[in-house]
Amino acid sequence: MNKLKYGFLPLFMSFFLLLVAKAQIPQLKYETRAVWLTTLSGMDWPKAKAVSAQGRERQKQELRDILDKYQQLHLNTVLLQTRVRGTMIYPSALEGWDPSLTGQAGKDPGYDPLQFAIEECHKRGMELHCWMVTIPSGNAKVHKQLGSKTVTKSHPQIAKRIKDYWYLDPGNPATKDYLASLCEEITRKYDIDGIHFDFIRYPENSADAVDRESFRKFGKGQDKASWRRNNITECVKAMYKTIKSIKPWVKVTCAPLGKYRDTDRFSSTGWNGYNKVFQESQKWVKEGYMDGLYPMLYYRGNHFYPFVHDWIENNNGRPVIPGLGIYFLHPSEGNWVLSDVQRQMNYSRSLGLGVAHYRSKFLTDNTKGLFDWCKKMFYPYPALTPPLSWIYTESPKLPTGLKITKNGSTNVLSWNALPDEQTHTYVTYNVYRSLASKVDINQPKNLIAARLMGTTFTDETAEGKAYNYVITAVNRYGIESQIQQIGSPVQTTSDSMKYNAGKLRFTEQFQAKSILISDIYGRSIKELPYSQEINVSELKPGSYSVTLIKKDGHKKVLGVFLK
Repeated sequence: MNKLKYGFLPLFMSFFLLLVAKAQIPQLKYETRAVWLTTLSGMDWPKAKAVSAQGRERQKQELRDILDKYQQLHLNTVLLQTRVRGTMIYPSALEGWDPSLTGQAGKDPGYDPLQFAIEECHKRGMELHCWMVTIPSGNAKVHKQLGSKTVTKSHPQIAKRIKDYWYLDPGNPATKDYLASLCEEITRKYDIDGIHFDFIRYPENSADAVDRESFRKFGKGQDKASWRRNNITECVKAMYKTIKSIKPWVKVTCAPLGKYRDTDRFSSTGWNGYNKVFQESQKWVKEGYMDGLYPMLYYRGNHFYPFVHDWIENNNGRPVIPGLGIYFLHPSEGNWVLSDVQRQMNYSRSLGLGVAHYRSKFLTDNTKGLFDWCKKMFYPYPALTPPLSWIYTESPKLPTGLKITKNGSTNVLSWNALPDEQTHTYVTYNVYRSLASKVDINQPKNLIAARLMGTTFTDETAEGKAYNYVITAVNRYGIESQIQQIGSPVQTTSDSMKYNAGKLRFTEQFQAKSILISDIYGRSIKELPYSQEINVSELKPGSYSVTLIKKDGHKKVLGVFLK
């Protein structure tokens, strides 16, 4: 677009936002629905300390409860803070335990929280991405508690202390190697779905203190700002290449500042990634070193909407997931009204974008009614995460052996396990459902379960409905297979009759003259001479009552069948 068009954008956007304020934008089949789950100081989790068996179980149950709430909202991506501030929430050979788990830095909680979180997320059909704080590396007090298991001891040449806080020095080439080693450890050790970089930038207002010595040694007369941006970019490249060399399906994303730089539409008012903290995130996606961006768009009005457009116009076909500052809904944070966030969510969806919520507590606590609105209005059905189609395009094989049985009022689906011979790992499964004879898998409302790890699914809402089902397989790159479809099983309320494929068959001999078929409202549909098997294929799909008319004229209601 040219500058003339940009000039009209604020006027158009004001009008458009009035339309999306209360409008219900149609749901998308592919949509990242993410939340940042903060472990720093236990802000979101954990509250209980794992200093005993009881404490460990309370800590685990806290996480289960949080994930259950995510599942109610059909969220599909959990960004779990894993490298907190030079500390970890898993048993690392490189850095010590974070104090949020036990109350003391370096203390083992007695279990592996990251492994536990991965398993619990996967049980609920959610991806887990390890959120890594990269450059900031913690305060002096924590490092003292960690002893020798800290970057300040193992790699003192890249650790710089500013007052009581430690940072990695992006200007030292060894920093990128160290960050890559952290990524390697996590990627090799865990079945993660992504690694998400935070603070992958220079510290604002402290850049000189961090890299003064490195610039003298490695700058070699370069422009300092360009040199600094290249330093951060080299860190990104090193981490990306390391992760992809091990598991190419692991998604690599980051959370850049919400404003990349000034645009023709609107000024960043001096606070942007490119100039302020030497962050070239749009370059990273253009050069293929990012699988998606979560820009921290914690603003309203013209500080939000014009910059969303800037991101999607420079995304190189990669997903952009606006990070929403939902914490501003809280009275002590900003006291935004709910419609501020609703407009941002509707607007993002109207552009084909998902969103990420910062942070978990303000979502699960139902701040200003956000949780209730999301559950009822915005996320009524599951959604799939966008596939990594620029990395891999081949779909997995078709699931086989699909069966369906009745268990009371529920339908139980089962199918054969399908190994993914292409990626040498497992596939997951999606379930679609519809009353239509052919299930349309492109209709978001037909998706009822996503990313199932097992080969069974129980539909507990199938009572009285003649559903048809489709199963698809999905590989680790998010590429979906062809469909396998099956219809609802026979359903009757009497053991004395069975319905299948347009035929109603009586399992015992009755002394009857005829049968009367009525609809669920008691209206007679047709009366047919009694025989052991009756053709009812001309009936429309629905529920029907069967009444025996005996030879003496008496009637007996036999039951109901579902066609």
